[in-house]
Amino acid sequence: MAERDTARSARPDMTIVRVFDAPRQLVWKAWTPPQHLARWFGPRDFTNPVCEADVRPGGTLRITMQGPDGTLYPMVAVYDEVVEPERLVWTTDVEHDGNVSFEIRQVTTFAERDGKTELTLHAFVVRSTPESADALGGMEQGWSQSLDKLDALLARG
Repeated sequence: MAERDTARSARPDMTIVRVFDAPRQLVWKAWTPPQHLARWFGPRDFTNPVCEADVRPGGTLRITMQGPDGTLYPMVAVYDEVVEPERLVWTTDVEHDGNVSFEIRQVTTFAERDGKTELTLHAFVVRSTPESADALGGMEQGWSQSLDKLDALLARG
């Protein structure tokens, strides 16, 4: 619990707020079963050949994103907190050449707003290496593109 409190009191390295024209339960469902998450997670033109999610505290999320050039970007996260349909907290280790190049704690909240969902995503960089600067520099753009894909998916029903 103390770790979560520390993250809450620290300034996030990135915050994105997005309102989706969909009920909160539907947006939550897009974030939890792996078959739904795999459809939108990752920047534009990326796919997810691996997407496994055990959505419970202590459970893992494994995603391997594949870029348009075929490069694979594996990540492993551990769910720290799951409060359906209000809050997901996970800590992600991103690997490069077999080593963890950075770790991020992500806090995502889902608020009901007159039949729509206000999603707030806070990302806190826990640790990083100098080699991870480019990836971290593109984090907000990558998440924005992911959320654009989610918005399009939700609009299709």
